[in-house]
Amino acid sequence: MIELQAFEEADFKRFISWIQSEEELVQFAGPAFNYPITAEQLSTYICDKRRKPYKICNVESGEIIGHCELNFQNPVPRLSRILIADPSYRNKGIGQKVVRIMLDIIFSSTSYNFVDLSVFDWNENAITCYQRIGFKITPDSETQMQVGSQTWKAFSMVLSREEYLHHAAAIPY
Repeated sequence: MIELQAFEEADFKRFISWIQSEEELVQFAGPAFNYPITAEQLSTYICDKRRKPYKICNVESGEIIGHCELNFQNPVPRLSRILIADPSYRNKGIGQKVVRIMLDIIFSSTSYNFVDLSVFDWNENAITCYQRIGFKITPDSETQMQVGSQTWKAFSMVLSREEYLHHAAAIPY
């Protein structure tokens, strides 16, 4: 079982240890942080009231296995910074569970009718995960970012409350 718990200063050291390169930081967090990430950057991050960062906990083992964030900076809330940091937990459906928990929080505690996220076009596992939940790629939403010597393309995906409820009923946790 997976649970989201508030991300706090006590989590900074572990979080910093997960990010081993500038590319990993950009993949996970976009351009919001500078590599190497520091406790000072994370302190500023957790003080932003428009963001709700969480650590992802495996309840059975007590391990903290990742991170995610609900971002309320835009008119439509955004799922951000989703990372299953422990490779042994990847490709096991945990990302879907985390996203569904995040969606449950938004759709059960707010009146928002849509949520979005941004994903790099080469991150096929993440795209598939989001599509299984009901997210759809937003036409004409492509953006580009320079990462080292490469240009990374990203696009937005959106999900309505109605589509989520339809998918959630069809595919139990």
